[in-house]
Amino acid sequence: MKNMVELEMVNDYCKGLGLSASHPLVTVVDLSKADWKPRKGTRSVRYHFYGIFLKQGQQCIMRYGRQNYDFQDGTLVFVGPGQIVNIEHIETDYQPTGFALLFHPDLLLGTQLGKVIDSHSFFSYELHEALHISERERQIVLDCFSKIEFELQQGMDRHSRKLVTSNIELFLNYCHRFYDRQFFTREHKNQGVVGKFEKLLNGYFNSDKPREIGLPTVAYFAGELHLSPNYFGDLIKKETGKSAKDLIQDKLIETAKARTFDTDKSVSEIAFDLGFKYPQHFSRLFKKNVGYTPNEYRMLN
Repeated sequence: MKNMVELEMVNDYCKGLGLSASHPLVTVVDLSKADWKPRKGTRSVRYHFYGIFLKQGQQCIMRYGRQNYDFQDGTLVFVGPGQIVNIEHIETDYQPTGFALLFHPDLLLGTQLGKVIDSHSFFSYELHEALHISERERQIVLDCFSKIEFELQQGMDRHSRKLVTSNIELFLNYCHRFYDRQFFTREHKNQGVVGKFEKLLNGYFNSDKPREIGLPTVAYFAGELHLSPNYFGDLIKKETGKSAKDLIQDKLIETAKARTFDTDKSVSEIAFDLGFKYPQHFSRLFKKNVGYTPNEYRMLN
């Protein structure tokens, strides 16, 4: 891709700011110390490591996916390996402030954090789904960063890797708590998302989309609502207690049960109308959830 900057290691990010990483695989960056040299136009950056940015100021616009995000005081943004961020509208006198925690996947090999890193779904949220934190929460973030930086400055010994990754995991667990608080404080807005999802789900099976597109997915509804699949899934789970995937399947089975009463259509036709490519897959799922095959359920009723 034209103008794509590949950040392979954490020091690649640091060098662009005139800084150096504390360790080849992990570092905490004080962005106020950066020797920033802004470039004209839009720049695309692909990260090959994890990055958490505590950003301040509104002089820089970053775009990931469909929407722009203007950084504000007390905002945490998460970037995972493979994600592309577009940076634009940077003033020539721009001086970044805030902090960044960067760590490479290789740091996590064989560690407890490595086993659970995929559960931290916010690394695949879009930028406009960033975490907005209070002043008290911001101090907790800075304390976590300070502990990680302290370990890196001591010189690596046999305890260092475990202590560093444990402190990163502690910080990420705090982020889960902060996101739960953000979901709660935006409950009214979230309920609007749930309502729209239910309306879209009902409309999907009352249209030709199942035959044209296939079985509905979490990613499809997230896209319709302009949310990342993980953020959408986490929001739905917080608001309803059930996963978006389970709610989709519940609606699918409910619709399938109702359509078995239409004796003018065969089970195969019903399967195709619902988006299944193969009728046997439909029959297997139906029996797993209802306890009877579609034909048996039709006969019972």
